[in-house]
Amino acid sequence: MSGHLITVYVPRDAAALSLGADSVAAAIRAEAAKRELPLRIVRNGSRGMLWMEPLVEVETPDGRVAYGSVTADDVPSLFEAGFLSGGDHPLGQGLTEEIPYFKKQERLTFARCGVIDPLSVEDYRAHGGFRGLENALAMTQAEIVKTVTDSGLRGRGGAGFPTGIKWNTVMGAKADEKFVCCNADEGDSGTFADRMIIEGDPFCLIEGMTIAAIAVGATSGYVYMRSEYPHATETLRHAIKLAYDEGWLGDNIHGTSRTFHLDVRVGAGAYICGEETAMLESLEGKRGMVRAKPPLPALEGLFGKPTVVNNVLSLCSVPIILDKGGAYYRDFGVGRSRGTLPFQLAGNLKHGGIVEKAFGITLHELLYDFGGGTISGRPIRAVQVGGPLGAYLPPSQFDLPKDYEAFAAQEAMVGHGGIVVFDDTVDMAQQARFAMEFCVAESCGKCTPCRIGSTRGMETIDKIIAGKNVDANLTLLADLCEVMVDGSLCAMGGMTPYPVRSAVKHFPEDFRRTPAVRVTHIAAE
Repeated sequence: MSGHLITVYVPRDAAALSLGADSVAAAIRAEAAKRELPLRIVRNGSRGMLWMEPLVEVETPDGRVAYGSVTADDVPSLFEAGFLSGGDHPLGQGLTEEIPYFKKQERLTFARCGVIDPLSVEDYRAHGGFRGLENALAMTQAEIVKTVTDSGLRGRGGAGFPTGIKWNTVMGAKADEKFVCCNADEGDSGTFADRMIIEGDPFCLIEGMTIAAIAVGATSGYVYMRSEYPHATETLRHAIKLAYDEGWLGDNIHGTSRTFHLDVRVGAGAYICGEETAMLESLEGKRGMVRAKPPLPALEGLFGKPTVVNNVLSLCSVPIILDKGGAYYRDFGVGRSRGTLPFQLAGNLKHGGIVEKAFGITLHELLYDFGGGTISGRPIRAVQVGGPLGAYLPPSQFDLPKDYEAFAAQEAMVGHGGIVVFDDTVDMAQQARFAMEFCVAESCGKCTPCRIGSTRGMETIDKIIAGKNVDANLTLLADLCEVMVDGSLCAMGGMTPYPVRSAVKHFPEDFRRTPAVRVTHIAAE
């Protein structure tokens, strides 16, 4: 083995770091030095099998062989077992590509995540990076927009608005300056796809934003980053510098007349700044408060100029569309939901992580085929899909296909693809209360239905939980939810009733427990 440089991959993803990935990498380096074995350690992103982190991989002639979850204490035994040549070990998972959780996915957006060195332009290019941008540099603006429109790509956030239509509006707007803004304020509970792809494949986002800028005629862009993501922020800033150094950003991109300058701005922790107009206010240095629409940001956005606002997953879907064509991407999915979505499995599940699949997969498949059921071993009782404003779905709706329209018909939303699982010990009245409490904490306060409605909602649910005038208060709660849905300025107040209504509809018994029974139930947990 001496003389042959072996490559070992140890993730630098925040999830892996929280489980000791740095100490694992240091232990591997030290053990190799002690044994005088030459090796190269690459700090890659995560493959998304988070229950196996840190997932250490070794490059072998047959492919990459995985070991997980590895601790620093495991390292000597790995060397004894000959893991540098893929040797058997209790932590061995075999060839990474053959692990069922990973093999059954359709990775378009996350194709490179966990595979490459996130901060190597050479590695990125070797795995298909910048091919979409190279194609875009040779196309007209209208051709780029048509390709994205033909792909059927829709916003990977809340509303699922067609990306091509938004870009077309900005392209057609007349202005002396235009912007592209990426919403990386990933605040939904159970979501981590933005963080993972920025930490594991940051050039993908840079490439997607640059293509968007060329398409609409923008010359400046900003990534609005969640303050709770220091590792992602550092990685993206480093990647942007490398992209400038290599001529993929800045003036006259790769010898063409196209120009795009990109920078990162870090928010201050307000959930409401995930809403596009509140984000723009924050970028302008103001308090993050929702703007009334119209005017749309596509016409009057950042500093009053036409602005493309897309989230991370939307923009990271663009490079493969420009590389392989709109029809290639459109062939994945169902109905009006085209392409793939990186679903994020969280909560009470054995196998939490990222699952990128085409639209149309059912909740049941995600929860059981990939998630493996609950980690507690108890039955799944409820699943919240789409963040803290998403509806709670019972097992009777687990065959619902992941499709924007199918979910909307059930007053639910696909949203950012976050899925949080609860077993049968959950108290759904308390979950409904949490939705109102969350809105109280995170409302920007601009409109009355959201600001006051959420406070009254929390008080009303407290009365229901205490067993006071339950029927009258449930009627009052239903009226209040209707006011919030119809009267709120944005989706913060407008969607807070979704988890409340769904909890009352599907789990009515939890709202009619006597206080004594509720105490007994909590003790049983």
